[in-house]
Amino acid sequence: MSYFLGLDISTTGSKALLIDANGAVAGVAASPHTLQTPQPLWSEQNPREWWQAATDCIRHVLAENGVSGSDVAAVGLTGQMHGLVLLDAQGEVLRPAILWNDQRTQAQCNEIHRRLGRERFIQITGNVALTGFTAPKILWVKENEPDLYSRVAQVLLPKDYVRYRLTDVCAMDKADGAGTVLLDLRARNWSDEVLTALEIPHAWMPPLYEGPEITGVLTPEAAAATGLLVGTPVMAGGGDQAAQAVGVGAVEPGVVALTVGTSGVVFATTPTALIEPQGRLHAFCHAVPGLWHFMGVMLSAAGSLQWYRDTLAPQMSFTELLEEAASIPPGSEGLQFLPYLSGERTPHPDPLARGAWVGLTLRHTRGHLTRALLEGVSFGLKDSFTLIKEAGLGQIRQVRASGGGTKGALWRKILASVLETELVTLNTTEGAAYGAALLAAVGAGHWPDVPTACAAAIQITGSVQPDPVQVEAYTHTYPIYRGLYPALRATFATM
Repeated sequence: MSYFLGLDISTTGSKALLIDANGAVAGVAASPHTLQTPQPLWSEQNPREWWQAATDCIRHVLAENGVSGSDVAAVGLTGQMHGLVLLDAQGEVLRPAILWNDQRTQAQCNEIHRRLGRERFIQITGNVALTGFTAPKILWVKENEPDLYSRVAQVLLPKDYVRYRLTDVCAMDKADGAGTVLLDLRARNWSDEVLTALEIPHAWMPPLYEGPEITGVLTPEAAAATGLLVGTPVMAGGGDQAAQAVGVGAVEPGVVALTVGTSGVVFATTPTALIEPQGRLHAFCHAVPGLWHFMGVMLSAAGSLQWYRDTLAPQMSFTELLEEAASIPPGSEGLQFLPYLSGERTPHPDPLARGAWVGLTLRHTRGHLTRALLEGVSFGLKDSFTLIKEAGLGQIRQVRASGGGTKGALWRKILASVLETELVTLNTTEGAAYGAALLAAVGAGHWPDVPTACAAAIQITGSVQPDPVQVEAYTHTYPIYRGLYPALRATFATM
């Protein structure tokens, strides 16, 4: 039997996942990464550690499941987006990678907007320049480490460094490439205008490939390190959010992936390169050839519930808290919760935004607080859906939900009613690594295209329809929620 390997180079660790010819998960292994914060706001990792973790987990998943390297037909890659890896002319790493959650580059973001004009930059790349993205990190190195900058020969993203070690080829997929904000989004290729304005040599940027395309094959050295076969093809894959969307089957317009983990991510496939005029949504290429996507990010989704339980009710289980909330009517009898515990990104890119309960009275109980929190996070996610619709996507037919926050039936019902659409759960729980494995299988010719692969491997396990009573209640309370941030923005800044 042929197997396909998905390799996920995330922030916390590397994960190797094997699927069989039917798309069933045959084995998973993981190996942790360490994180360095040498200064406040800095976040870095050693790329060589990714390679060591990747080889460890590949060897483990093969050994633990009795799979020979010769049975693995192809490898697909995914991983954390936006991180900056710099190589010299000999392919050696020049400095620790600057990660997606590093916050040192606000001055460089401002400079990017100054050089190109903010509106022009949005129209080319589909995004505003944010500290998490790759382009401002390159400018930071130029300004702060000029001697090192003079030795740069290649710019890569985290998973693409592992690709380089596997294949001796520098390459990048278009989905992850779009997250550098150096792409012309519509052309699905590097933007000469942006690279010229930022004085970044075009030669530093690797060739770009669609998600299922072959970028190279395993070298003898990589085969010896991993236990895979020399010549095994390695597909382009995708950044973690695009691969996650493939892993849940959000691969056509109208089907939206909703991830309610510590953070919340709304991922909507688009048939063309749609752009939100103010850059309040991320707009990137999809890992599916010829498609794009919008993405809205909430920083504290299920993380809000985790904080609430740990801080105010540590003796209670999540089940007990949700049982109390289930007895409270929709709208929480006038109580609202703002979920900006870590600041916010979509639709308010404001690091100074703060969390709040608004409308407390003597009548309100712990159950009200809990339900208001669930509703507030749901409203925050609806903000992204609202922007996506306003930007031209059209009808949203189905929401495919994943993440710890969607395990509870109450929260799924609230989400379906707030979003006013069907919410489904799936048989796949391995996220981005699973999507990378499907992309590998498509690239190897096992399935003719990504939608066919998803249809064959992904099954719906549950469905929740909007509740008409709750829909009516939230139609009245959501506009109140929308008015709270504008009313409190200046107060948050003063605090």
